[in-house]
Amino acid sequence: MFSHRVPADHSTNRLSAAVEERRARGAPILDLTESNPTRCGFQYDESALLAALASPGALLYEPHPQGLAAARGAVAAYYEEIGSAADPESLFLTTGTSEAYTQVFKLLADPDDEILVPTPGYPLLDVLTGLEAVRLVHYRLLYEEPGGWVIDRERLRASISTRTRAIVVVSPNNPTGSYLKRGELEECNALCGDFGLALIVDEVFSDYGRGRDPLRVRTTAGNDGALTFTLNGFSKLVGLPQLKLGWIHVSGPRQLTAHARERLAFVTDAFLSVSAAVQHAAPAIFRQRAPVQAQINRRLEENGRALEDCLSGLSGCRVLDREGGWYAIVRIADELSDEDLAVRLLQEEGVLVHPGYFYDFPAGEFLVLSLLPRTGPFREGAARLAALLS
Repeated sequence: MFSHRVPADHSTNRLSAAVEERRARGAPILDLTESNPTRCGFQYDESALLAALASPGALLYEPHPQGLAAARGAVAAYYEEIGSAADPESLFLTTGTSEAYTQVFKLLADPDDEILVPTPGYPLLDVLTGLEAVRLVHYRLLYEEPGGWVIDRERLRASISTRTRAIVVVSPNNPTGSYLKRGELEECNALCGDFGLALIVDEVFSDYGRGRDPLRVRTTAGNDGALTFTLNGFSKLVGLPQLKLGWIHVSGPRQLTAHARERLAFVTDAFLSVSAAVQHAAPAIFRQRAPVQAQINRRLEENGRALEDCLSGLSGCRVLDREGGWYAIVRIADELSDEDLAVRLLQEEGVLVHPGYFYDFPAGEFLVLSLLPRTGPFREGAARLAALLS
């Protein structure tokens, strides 16, 4: 009776069951997986946001397949600010990046076609491809000393089949924090040209980079080496996931881009427009970007240092280098199981972390922590993790 796109098994894993049991008896949890910025103590200009959302223009219904011109202009101004050019006519507004993915999948792929996705990576992509009836095929990211994470280019090329339609790149990747590099973009462009593929680049964490690297791709908006769909939105950019505004920027060879925009407009028109209130408020919301990001970046550095301090000196344990994003990856000793350790840490110390297998890390030797939680509880949780590991 039900679609095969929706899984029949919704049973919980061991860690989720342990969380439910602990909450049921009212026991406290130091949650080091919290990634919702609105629950992490950051300060927003509430009066400015509420005033912007109360714009009288929101009472007028003006549907447009690409979104209101003023809102797209605000997005284009963001790209100009970071040193790129984005034509408002190449932008399509969505209710978030998840919707953006599904609309691009609809545009590019028929049922059972394939989308290449990096691993380790965010498990939501498994769900989104399944709901669109397309097959997810993983290509690997490798951790190399001293450079950090890189795309396994040989494995990427070998993963392409006659059913492949697109390569997904997340830059910086969730959770590894690794950025797309210029040489990797050139390789992806070449593969797209050789095999008739599109490039989908998720840049939701792109404003949260550490240091400077001339090889790092700041944004693929404007990439003309392949048909490119660049995704971003307010969820991470201004730390406001509840406002539900994302976008797709289309670039690439001129004729191919024109065909893609025409067809994508057909798709987006079927879903009608993003909330008028959010679209009218977009210019004011973008003005929150600098003060909110400054707070988040301070928190990321403070918690990153706290984690390093707590785990320093522990044999067989280290925090992997982080280029950007909101997460820390902890490599644990070979003889330990990531799931066993995460469950034990929760049951004995009341600290919640994610086992690496949630993100398709190999061999069960990794833990994933969010660096967003308030600094005091985070440091306490990291200290308890260190005590258990020692």
